[in-house]
Amino acid sequence: MNPDLAKLQPYPFEKLRALFAGVTPDSSLAPISLQLGEPKHPTPAFIKEALTRSLGGLAAYPPTVGSASLREAIAGWLVRRYRLSGIDPATQVLPVNGSREALFAIAQVVVDRARDALVLCPNPFYQIYEGAALLAGAAPVYANADRARGFAIDYAAVPQAEWSRVQLLYTCSPANPTGRVMTLEEWQRLFELADRHGFVIASDECYSELYFDDARPPLGALEAAERLGRSGFARLVVFSSLSKRSNVPGMRSGFVAGDAAVLKAFLLYRTYHGSAMSPAVQAASEAAWGDEAHVAANRAWYREKFAAALPVIRQPLDAAMPEGGFYLWIPTPIDDAGFARGLYEKYNVSVLPGSYLAREAHGTNPGRQYIRVALVAPPDECLEGVRRIAEFARSV
Repeated sequence: MNPDLAKLQPYPFEKLRALFAGVTPDSSLAPISLQLGEPKHPTPAFIKEALTRSLGGLAAYPPTVGSASLREAIAGWLVRRYRLSGIDPATQVLPVNGSREALFAIAQVVVDRARDALVLCPNPFYQIYEGAALLAGAAPVYANADRARGFAIDYAAVPQAEWSRVQLLYTCSPANPTGRVMTLEEWQRLFELADRHGFVIASDECYSELYFDDARPPLGALEAAERLGRSGFARLVVFSSLSKRSNVPGMRSGFVAGDAAVLKAFLLYRTYHGSAMSPAVQAASEAAWGDEAHVAANRAWYREKFAAALPVIRQPLDAAMPEGGFYLWIPTPIDDAGFARGLYEKYNVSVLPGSYLAREAHGTNPGRQYIRVALVAPPDECLEGVRRIAEFARSV
C-alpha cells in the first residue's frame, strides 16, 4: 500500500460520527442536519432538460479537454463575471469533474517530491488541500485565519525558511468556513510571494457566486491579477464549480482556468487519469454557465435565510454575517466538540466542530471553540435549527 495513506487524518465527518457514537438524541425533536455544505435548493429545470436532451452523447468517449463550446461558455462567463479583457478557451480553460477532484489533482501535477516540498494551506481549510499535499509526497504547512485579523490569512507568520520550500499554495475566497473575501491588496502580496519563491497558487472559488450585496460581487483571483497588470496569469490557476452556484452537486461539473503552462501539464495528467466529463454533463454545464437568472434567485434564497437566522443566533452567540458562502462561523462558549455533542444530544441538531476543520499551527488551532453551521436546508428548517442552537447556547 502507498505509505502516504497512513498520513491522512480521518475526514471531519468521520470524526463527527465518532463524536456522536453512543449519543441518543431527543426523539421528540425532528433531526436537523446543518453539518454538511451540500446545496439543497432545487436544480433549475432548464439544466435538467439540457442534460436529458444530450443523453445521446453517452454513446461516445468524451475527450478529456472537453468540448470547444463548453470551454467557450466558461471563458465567456469568466470575462463577464470578472470583467477580464479576455481568456483563451483553448489553452487557459479546462472543464473538470467538480472542483474537489481538480483541487486534489493539481498537487499531483505541481509538486516535485524530490525537492522536500511544502504545500501551504489556509487554516481552517477544506480538507482536500491537506490530503492532496500528503499524497503528492509534500508536507502541508498552515497559515492561520483568526478573528483578531478579521479572518485574514496571516502569511507573515510563515517562517522564511518554509517559504523557500513552498511549491503550491491553496487559498479559498470566499473562504470555507469563515466566508471572508480576499482584498486586492492581499492578492498583490500573495503574487509578490509567488514571484519571489516560484510557487503555484491554486485559488478555490467554489463559493464565488454566493454573496449578499449584488453591487459588490467577490473579487476573483484572475480579476485581481489583471487589475494588477499581470498578463497571462503566471503561476495562477482558479477552480470553480456549478455545484453551489447552480444547485447541481450531483452533476460534478466545474473548471480550472489560468496559466496556460500549468493547464497544459494538468491536462496531460488528467488524460492518463481518465477524468473526462460526460457529454451530457458538458451540455448541461454549458447551459448553466450561460444563465445568471437562476444564480441571482439562488443568492436571494440564501440572503433570506441569513436575514432570518442572524437575529436569532446573535442573542446568545457572537455570530457575524459572512461576506460570502452559506456558512455561519460561530464562536462557542465551551469546547466546540463538546458543544456539538451536547447540541446533538439535547436538541437533535448536528453541526461541525470548527477544530475538525483546522490544525494546530503557530501555537493554536484557529477552529477551536467555533462551530460551522451550513444554512443549506429549507428556510423553516434552518431557522428552527438556529433557534435550537440558541436555546442550547443559553443553557451551557
